[in-house]
Amino acid sequence: METVLSVRNLKKSFGSLEVLRDISFDLGRGEVISVLGPSGGGKSTLLRCLTQLETIDDGVVTLDGDVLFKDGRYASKADLSRITLKIGLVFQNFNLFPHLSVIENLTVAPMKVKKTPKAEAQERARALLDRVGLAEKADCYPYQLSGGQQQRVAIARALALDPEVLFFDEPTSALDPELTGEVLRVIRSLADRRMTMIIVTHEMGFARSVSDRVIFMENGVIVETSAPEEMFTNPKNPRTRDFIMNAMEK
Repeated sequence: METVLSVRNLKKSFGSLEVLRDISFDLGRGEVISVLGPSGGGKSTLLRCLTQLETIDDGVVTLDGDVLFKDGRYASKADLSRITLKIGLVFQNFNLFPHLSVIENLTVAPMKVKKTPKAEAQERARALLDRVGLAEKADCYPYQLSGGQQQRVAIARALALDPEVLFFDEPTSALDPELTGEVLRVIRSLADRRMTMIIVTHEMGFARSVSDRVIFMENGVIVETSAPEEMFTNPKNPRTRDFIMNAMEK
């Protein structure tokens, strides 16, 4: 499998607090990795480092053959701008622009960043909204949508720039169970299309069914990595076993 994302010995501290310690893994093209672990274990910080929302302290990160960070330095500003276009991120709390309509939320980045003509950007946006089941909401504003609908719009917006890798940071944590299901169905459809994804989630059943691999993180380190069936039925590390058992009982 072709490696799209390579992370080697990534480290991140906030002051004297080490949040990520020697994180290393590869992500293959078309692969889905779910990242599990207790709150405060470094999962969201890992995603924020990989999507440039937090600065990396040390390590090597390459994306689709481009070096994002190495030898304590980021790539040049021009290269970073180009690399950033290969990354999509879906946040916990949607982060839609409240003053823009749904279709404007999807077209603003392609038009401004990629200089996509308006008609082309709108055509792409409407196709994406149709894919997430919200074609009829194109002219609505975020406040007129349910949380689940807003998150589906956020997924469509992330796809609008045609990223190589899509990151999800606990995409259902702000939703009730009924709305969670509609968002997970959209993510599952992306997995069926072999979209390359890293998903930080507390949804154990979903992670088990949709992932090619599962990573368990705690205290800023990767404790265990395995195929989902092995992770959920026969984890090797006692801490992983305790976490899985407690999470599945809830």
